[in-house]
Amino acid sequence: MVNLREKPYYLNDEQIQWVEDTIAGMTIEEKIGQLFVNMVGNAEERKPENIKKVLDTYHPGAIRYHNAPKEELWAMADCLQKTTKIPLLIASNCEQGGNGGVGGGTPIANGAAMAAIDSEDAVYEMATISAREAAAVGCNWNFAPIVDLLYNWRNTIVQLRAFNDNPDDVIRYSKAFFKGMKTQNMATCMKHFPGDGTEENDQHLIMGINEYDCDKWDATYGKVYKELIDEGVMTIMAGHIALPAYSKKLRPGIKDEEIRPATLAPELITDLLKGQLGFNGLVVTDASHMIGMFGATIPRSQQVPGAIAAGCDMYLFFNDREEDFGYMMEGYKNGTITEERLSDALHRILGVKAALNLYKLQAEGALVPPKENLAVVGCEEHHKASREFADKYVTLVKDRLNYLPMTPEKYKKIKMVYIGSEAMVVAGTKIKSNDEVIINDIVAQLQEAGFEVDTEVTAKKGKMEDFKKKYDCVLLVLNVQGFAQFNTMRVKWDEPVNQPWYMSELPTFVVSLSYTNNLIDVPMARCYINSYMDHHEAFAATLEKMMGKSSFKGRYNENVFCGRWETRF
Repeated sequence: MVNLREKPYYLNDEQIQWVEDTIAGMTIEEKIGQLFVNMVGNAEERKPENIKKVLDTYHPGAIRYHNAPKEELWAMADCLQKTTKIPLLIASNCEQGGNGGVGGGTPIANGAAMAAIDSEDAVYEMATISAREAAAVGCNWNFAPIVDLLYNWRNTIVQLRAFNDNPDDVIRYSKAFFKGMKTQNMATCMKHFPGDGTEENDQHLIMGINEYDCDKWDATYGKVYKELIDEGVMTIMAGHIALPAYSKKLRPGIKDEEIRPATLAPELITDLLKGQLGFNGLVVTDASHMIGMFGATIPRSQQVPGAIAAGCDMYLFFNDREEDFGYMMEGYKNGTITEERLSDALHRILGVKAALNLYKLQAEGALVPPKENLAVVGCEEHHKASREFADKYVTLVKDRLNYLPMTPEKYKKIKMVYIGSEAMVVAGTKIKSNDEVIINDIVAQLQEAGFEVDTEVTAKKGKMEDFKKKYDCVLLVLNVQGFAQFNTMRVKWDEPVNQPWYMSELPTFVVSLSYTNNLIDVPMARCYINSYMDHHEAFAATLEKMMGKSSFKGRYNENVFCGRWETRF
């Protein structure tokens, strides 16, 4: 059972009394409702009458939302907190800046970019900006930082979101991230226990597997989790990731077909995380619509209460509210969720709310900050920081033939080839790509710098000599990213004319605005740059460095070479 006087809550008598009184005053329906994190997905669901209906019927303990304009999210949070009986945890994904918590929020730097900078002070600043912008719209729970370790260069789920493959680095950066979040009244949630990054599969599509043995896991992922638990992280997200070695160690005789992802494995949540590692905080599942959870091959009617029975304290997202609420209630009635387990989960959930003093803020009518605080979202001060960060993280991986600097005097006429992505699926919703906006921004920046740019896609290559007379160089911009659609993401050459035949004809500058492993698809590139992010400031810093106006400062990880010899020269 949880101890609310100890780390990470440190509750006093008054706070504990609020927790106990609140639980004692709940109906069983309200208790079951507290176990759910409800998704508020669109403008229709943000309407006050619909918010009231969900809160009155299902009593969720927390909500997560899709990004929207700041005014709309502020109004949603204000309505939610004024309507609810028990103050809500309102969650977002601010992993890399305010853009994870609000439409128009400032992108700063993802995990890989932070590792390229290698500065705890920079991580602290990034987290501080993220917290300011998310808090302005009423968010009080951040599903970050990512503490996965990128050991497999093929893994695209956390390739940019994770810091790197060094446990000591991840610990340093995460501690700085916690400090930045604490500048606001914000709970943090590190993820994805027991650890992504050893394989290439996407838990949105298939159950993940961390195949490390117990000793190796203890020295890597276990080390990270133990250090950060001791640091006082308040919540942890369990991934749909199995850890067979520990399941077999903690459950001798378990059959392979009985091994479950952490979200459904009591030996991993209750025994390993809460027991061996001593985590006294709240565990929330990863999104329950992900196929990694269904990959356990048990019906959802068992998955819903099974996650709580396994030791998870909150269940992330309803599929169908009425049905999932019914599944959880039935699990309580049939004993899958014991009275003791329900009580423990409720104490952990309300313990987080008490630690954030949400009940006091509710009494003061101050659960949502004043509307004028919205001015901080996307403010010039934060965009200035974004520019400064980009200057530090853009990384030159190689320039073997000394093509750089790329100046109008040397390369006036540029043939630009842009390879983007299809629409992504985020939290079960398809999101259109913004490739056109990015292309237009890049072209405008190049033209302003004095270059002539041609982005036309022709029907065929034409004569090589004509091509070389027409252009001075090629700029190949790769912005391949996404998840929840493919287990691995690779460069997709939609048009044969865009395929990299031109690298043998003209100096070609390859710039990746996203994944860092694209050399696997363009090993013949002689000049390759990782920019990590696809916003305006990232390319502006990249262009400045390509033109020789600023030095490259970012450091790369050996994963960029994809374990291949030919990518290095």
